[in-house]
Amino acid sequence: MVVPRPVRTDPSDASPFVLGDAARISVAGPGADAVARLLAEALAVGFGHEPHIVDEPPAYGDIAIVIAPGEGPHEDGSDSAEGYTLEVAAEGVRIGAATPAGAFWGVQTLRQLLPAAQEGDLVAVDAQRIHDHPRYAYRGAMLDVARHFFTPAEVRRFIDAIALLKVNHLHLHLTDDQGWRLHIESWPELSRIGGSTGSDGTRGGFYTQQEYRELVRYAADRHITVVPEIDMPGHTNAALASYPELNPDGIAPALYTGSEVGFSTLQTGDPTTERFVRDVIREVVALTPGPYLHIGGDECLSTPEADFVAFANHAAAEVARNGKTPIGWHELGKADALPAGTVGQYWDFTTPRDRAAERALTFVRGGGALILSPSDAAYLDIVYEDGDPIGQDWTGSPTTLARSFGWDPARVVPGVGDAHILGVEAPLWTETVATIEEVEDMVLPRLAAIAEIGWSTAPADTEPVEAARDLPDFVERVARLSEHWDAAGTHYRAVPEVPWPERVDS
Repeated sequence: MVVPRPVRTDPSDASPFVLGDAARISVAGPGADAVARLLAEALAVGFGHEPHIVDEPPAYGDIAIVIAPGEGPHEDGSDSAEGYTLEVAAEGVRIGAATPAGAFWGVQTLRQLLPAAQEGDLVAVDAQRIHDHPRYAYRGAMLDVARHFFTPAEVRRFIDAIALLKVNHLHLHLTDDQGWRLHIESWPELSRIGGSTGSDGTRGGFYTQQEYRELVRYAADRHITVVPEIDMPGHTNAALASYPELNPDGIAPALYTGSEVGFSTLQTGDPTTERFVRDVIREVVALTPGPYLHIGGDECLSTPEADFVAFANHAAAEVARNGKTPIGWHELGKADALPAGTVGQYWDFTTPRDRAAERALTFVRGGGALILSPSDAAYLDIVYEDGDPIGQDWTGSPTTLARSFGWDPARVVPGVGDAHILGVEAPLWTETVATIEEVEDMVLPRLAAIAEIGWSTAPADTEPVEAARDLPDFVERVARLSEHWDAAGTHYRAVPEVPWPERVDS
């Protein structure tokens, strides 16, 4: 009863494991201690006592975390670096992995197998053996903090929620027309002016560089890579309002708090703009240890195409010069000289429209890969049902949990299979989403579907994907997740497809 569904589970009729007050966490191998500390903290919250962590062989009733070469889901260690094995028996629990990341994902599986909190005298897990590893290396969730600002504490809460689902990348959309959310020392007015408001005139805010570093570190401790996005050359009114010299007429426009797109653009070929791009990329790269920097590139409706191409080529090259892999929305595929290996993020529909597939293929032909985020299935800001007070409906129909679950990344862009796909991502745009509770309500449970698509084995290609995916089994497992969300105080939408426990108001 785990989400994402493990690659292989072998149940056993043997006696279950019982988590007792004397249980310890035995660690072996580099990084095991840090993973054990996070498990111990979770158990303390759920069951009222924090197990001791010991660097010695496990005793009866202990939980062991072992990190060593060959400890992945196959003896030869050839599987993904994020793979793990989980063995549950009366004698104890053993999580084996070749890397700390694999061990951490094994811990998330164990957390889901355990009850969320103690009820009655025994805390037991059925005996079983799990072999597990992800389908894709990149499994992402995007939080738009530019339209509505979310505090560091709220972002940490979001990180905790996505970690349980084995999501390993957090894409932070840091800049847009409505707000600039990261302090840039060389251009301080970006945060002072551009960060002063949000959509509908709501609270502004920004992250100091220290706050951003701490968020990156908090995510990394949970084996989640932060992917910052500085959206360019469109979606830039907050920057233009902060610095008059970025505008052709030297006059800063007013701050913008609406929801229209496509009206703003940076200049191409202007020395001040080039210095701005260079400085911002340099500072963001210095703050971000992960391999990626997202430069946006979508909905540049007021940028002439020749200017857009020149800007995209220049900005992507600047990212590469600073040692990072550029990522851009699939419109960036218009550019003709992107650095080799640039990653495209596809956001059109599950059936591509217009030239979206052609743009996406540009990245593959350039030696890069794709992140799949089809908006009619993976965009978490789309309403669950007609008439919802929060969310958008521009895709033409609501995105139910079944719709989020009923697609496959390798069947979206013709000619693009798993070899060309870096992974999947579920974006949440926040024009209409103002609080962290509303964020969670829009994200959960639909993120569970995207997480499963990114982790679990691909459906057979001999039948339609909707038929190949086992929706009844999936919603049963999602229902079990609600116990953990309730215990953590995490909000979610009690959608009718899921047989929620009776205590959940559906």
